[in-house]
Amino acid sequence: MIVMSAVRHAAAGTAALLFVLPVPAAMASPAAPVGEPTPPARQYVDPARLDRSGTQVQPLPGAPDVPSVSALSWVVADASSGEVLAARNAHRKLPPASTLKALFALTALPHHKPAEQHTVADSELTGIGAGSSLVGVKEGYTYKVSDLWNGVFLSSGNDAVHVLAAMNGGWDSMARQMQDKARSLGARDTHVVSPDGYDAPGQVSSAYDLALFGRTGLQDPEFSRYCSTRYADFPAGSWSYGIANTNRLLTGADGVSRYPGLLGIKNGYTTNAGNTLISAARQGDRTLVVSVMNPQGGGGLAVYEEARSLLDWGFEAAGKVRPVGSLTPEPTKEAAGSGTRTVVVSGQGRDARAAAPAHGAEAVAAAGKDDSREADSSGPSAGLPLALIASACAAALALWGRRFRAARRG
Repeated sequence: MIVMSAVRHAAAGTAALLFVLPVPAAMASPAAPVGEPTPPARQYVDPARLDRSGTQVQPLPGAPDVPSVSALSWVVADASSGEVLAARNAHRKLPPASTLKALFALTALPHHKPAEQHTVADSELTGIGAGSSLVGVKEGYTYKVSDLWNGVFLSSGNDAVHVLAAMNGGWDSMARQMQDKARSLGARDTHVVSPDGYDAPGQVSSAYDLALFGRTGLQDPEFSRYCSTRYADFPAGSWSYGIANTNRLLTGADGVSRYPGLLGIKNGYTTNAGNTLISAARQGDRTLVVSVMNPQGGGGLAVYEEARSLLDWGFEAAGKVRPVGSLTPEPTKEAAGSGTRTVVVSGQGRDARAAAPAHGAEAVAAAGKDDSREADSSGPSAGLPLALIASACAAALALWGRRFRAARRG
């Protein structure tokens, strides 16, 4: 804090402005712009590495061997940092099947509260693809939004997706919203045609994008709750029936052992996509997200065992590999645009907003006692650089000293 006071010397009959300024040791360093956060330390990663075909990994001494799996593409990433620990054909565009429902949830979940009720119209159940997985939504029945989301995550119900899409602008609008959401997250491989993940010409995603959707979903408590639910009751008018999550790593069904610490997320299957899976698990203080697309061997349950092998490897490889990519890449020119971003700083109990040059689509919020992000805006000199204030102090003191000596000589 800077304290300013006027000191009058009676003998000289003059006044000098005295700046009382505690000077920190680091004062010689240039001050950071107000409200700018200190960027986290981050290892340099070749941004083009994940574009290469084949398995990408950078082992350090003692690192375990990457398991041999048959999936056409896969990604293992740290869910906290976003670092990609290893990948194979990460950006290969493939049909996603119902793993695309993770993007659907990221897009539609915020728009309706779980307790909200909705009565289903017949028109909302038209156009469901032949052979779709269904949870049993019926026209004329009233459901809570949370029931419909259980139908999406547990039973992979395309009927529940159709109803929720109708509640959020309709089928085509939902596809556009999902496309916009994917781009806003940095998912460049995904093209949405059918929001439920049903096979459609041109509909693709990638192991990278699916891992990104999974990581983002874990940051939403509602998404996390639905995707980790094993069993639920689904209403049917005056009664209800039980539904089970079709993610075998979560439930341990069909002879697939449950994975310890599994947080769920989403599995899928269609004729064109084969089996697909986004999984996340936590062990100790580490959380991993793994995406697996279309195993080529081992039958219909191979996707779970291959995901298990990759999760095991990821936990064992902690600290023993250098990242080969990131799920939080640097903003591209396309994403950054030409606008400004909002910087929020603390000022006397209310936010003060200022426009700063855009470095991406992020907004930086620095309020309260948030270490270096807080700016003291309580005084008239709060925005001045420290070096300028120090120079002013020195000049004022020198002037006062000369006048004091002149007064004594007089």
